[in-house]
Amino acid sequence: MDQLLNKEELEFAQHMREFYRTEIPEEIRFKVATGQELTKDDIVTSQRTLNQHGYAVPNWPVEWGGQDWTPVQRHIWLEEMQLACVPQPLAFNASMVGPVIATFGSQEIKERFLPATANVDIWWSQGFSEPNAGSDLASLKTSAVRQGDKYIVNGQKTWTTLGQYGDWIFMLVRTDPTVKKQAGISFLLIDMKSPGVTVRPIQLIDGGHEVNEVFFENVEVPVENLVGEENKGWTYAKFLLGNERTGIARIGTSKVNLARAKAYAALTKTSRGTLLDDPLFSARLAEIEARLTALEFTQLRVLSTQAAGSDKPDPRSSVLKLHGSQLQQDITELLVDVLGPQGLDFVDSAVVGDGFTDLPGAAATALPDYFNTRKVTIYGGSSEVQRGIISKAILGL
Repeated sequence: MDQLLNKEELEFAQHMREFYRTEIPEEIRFKVATGQELTKDDIVTSQRTLNQHGYAVPNWPVEWGGQDWTPVQRHIWLEEMQLACVPQPLAFNASMVGPVIATFGSQEIKERFLPATANVDIWWSQGFSEPNAGSDLASLKTSAVRQGDKYIVNGQKTWTTLGQYGDWIFMLVRTDPTVKKQAGISFLLIDMKSPGVTVRPIQLIDGGHEVNEVFFENVEVPVENLVGEENKGWTYAKFLLGNERTGIARIGTSKVNLARAKAYAALTKTSRGTLLDDPLFSARLAEIEARLTALEFTQLRVLSTQAAGSDKPDPRSSVLKLHGSQLQQDITELLVDVLGPQGLDFVDSAVVGDGFTDLPGAAATALPDYFNTRKVTIYGGSSEVQRGIISKAILGL
């Protein structure tokens, strides 16, 4: 990628590389590099360090902590962050509710929430999906009935990622059941300590507790916690989902995980030497590397459109989401295959990505990562949805 950047962009990239490697604690980056689970404190520490230097929410307006960067600089900021194994800013705060509040919220709501959101003084949860309203989100049934200066909220949300840490939750609620489903939805902010809010964990196939279901029983919410206008929430939700999909191909992360797989393969002995000397494995590795390179060039083409000043949605972003998700899954599958039975007791030394050494037992994270990564072809627009967009907007079918 460096060969495609001008002098100023190269200098910016070098600055970000040095910053990430010197300012973010090495023990946190080591966890990311080796696939270990981050604690809440790890995520908060990393984002607060970024925010202190103005790098937590560069996509926000400058007056609220953003940066007046070009699309290329924003791409470099994210790419170098992933390559340095730095945890990305909490998406619920930085990419979802923050931009919605900054764009559609009142001045009072902006002042009340944006500084705390950027610094993770508030940990936000997302209250969109419901048991019968996932892909068809506009069918949601959680209601908010206005009574004087408050709303009374009843209903249920599900798949609330990291909701066990949540201080507040941004919600899509139905405020007018008499109009067509998209037209009667509002965007509401709810304190998760409010009476009537119950969070229950959902146990996942990887053994983790990442998602939750959240119940609302006669929860009282002040009217001033409404973002924008009543019954305009669907417009704000579409804006939010557009921000969620930014950088969703996670090319830098895939590069790090692929390097991790190669490092483990170099330590796996075979009759030919190591697994890297096996022709079938080498062919599989070369195919993934070629696909990853092709995806990176597609990302740069999309970036060039943005840099030229176009503000129209680029349907090639669906190609990034579709193939980026598949590559993430293929690389986690490769990791599991490389480890095989030896992964049950795999302790050795290797070099991965940013120069980290003495990797811990890999199987403890490789298999859970494999299972967890099944979700990436669903969130942010499923692969089926992306294929539909590609067929219509790019292929003209």
